[in-house]
Amino acid sequence: MFFSRLAKHAVRQSVLKAFPVDFCGVARPLSVGIFPPPRLFDYETVTKNLTVADAIDAVEEAFAALAKGKVDVPLPMHIGIEESAVAGPGDCHIKGGYISGTPTFTVKLAQVSFYKNIQRGLPPGSGIFIVVNAVTGAPLGVFQENRFMTDLRTGAAGGVSFKYCTSPNQNVVGFIGCGAIARNMARGAAAIRPIQGVAWAIDGAEQFCKDMEAELGMPFVTVGSAEELCRKSDVIFTQTPGSNTVLEKEWLKPEGVTIIASGSDQPTKQEIPVDVLKASKYISDLTKQTSRVGELRSAIKAGIMTADDVYAELGEIVNGKPGREGNEIIVVDLTGTGAQDAAIGQVAWDKLSSL
Repeated sequence: MFFSRLAKHAVRQSVLKAFPVDFCGVARPLSVGIFPPPRLFDYETVTKNLTVADAIDAVEEAFAALAKGKVDVPLPMHIGIEESAVAGPGDCHIKGGYISGTPTFTVKLAQVSFYKNIQRGLPPGSGIFIVVNAVTGAPLGVFQENRFMTDLRTGAAGGVSFKYCTSPNQNVVGFIGCGAIARNMARGAAAIRPIQGVAWAIDGAEQFCKDMEAELGMPFVTVGSAEELCRKSDVIFTQTPGSNTVLEKEWLKPEGVTIIASGSDQPTKQEIPVDVLKASKYISDLTKQTSRVGELRSAIKAGIMTADDVYAELGEIVNGKPGREGNEIIVVDLTGTGAQDAAIGQVAWDKLSSL
């Protein structure tokens, strides 16, 4: 009982030191400053000032750090918004990360599949990045990016994959799916070396080729089918909704091909057939993630691969493990990591905060 009274007294004294009392005996906190509000960067500011080229070096360094265990990347969080009279349907994905030794960390909120927005004259997706001071924990900036920064860092990851997982003579580059991500993949690849683009999509391939050729100053042509594209291409970028596989093993060039797949980021998606995955030198962006939501998940479910069959994570290749070594099939599975979000968040803050 005596020690209990002493303990209670000690606790009371520590509280009084932290919260002095006024003349009425009411505890009040010590005077402290307040954080300034975070800066808001609207969509126009973000899109006018950031490019894939800005992000490639930072994303490459992020993958290198990730492979060394120098990045804290929690698994993505998913919130499903079921359709009702007052909501949905839609999905919310939350990712984030901190790269050791950097002055900020990033949390990203991405809303996707709100397809009824189209009836309202609004896009089906939106999103923000929150960049936070890693010293004080105070939010520095909120970036209304509506997937623009996400697509940039995905394109940068495509550029890093192209740099490390292809050989210099693999310059015929195919694009299956020709939306916003394909454009950034093309920009990422072209930032590494000149390419000859080949494109196929259910819709939009001709405009994609016209725009990319004008922007990059490199040739782009359309083809009549995914099979024709595969038979011509040394490197294939796939970026489709992922509801169906988009190529077949027998379509691939026997001299070796690199497939950089970014369409699967949920358990319901799959772009690459499992026999192609099994036959490949398989490289993940983050194995604990691709085994849950990436192409690897499909092969594990089919019982023909396990996580032990992963040749390397992309950061290991960046850090020196051999990429292409011969005529093998290489599959790079890009599901998008919090390390990339942290990297593009830092780039965005460094560049836009000075405006």
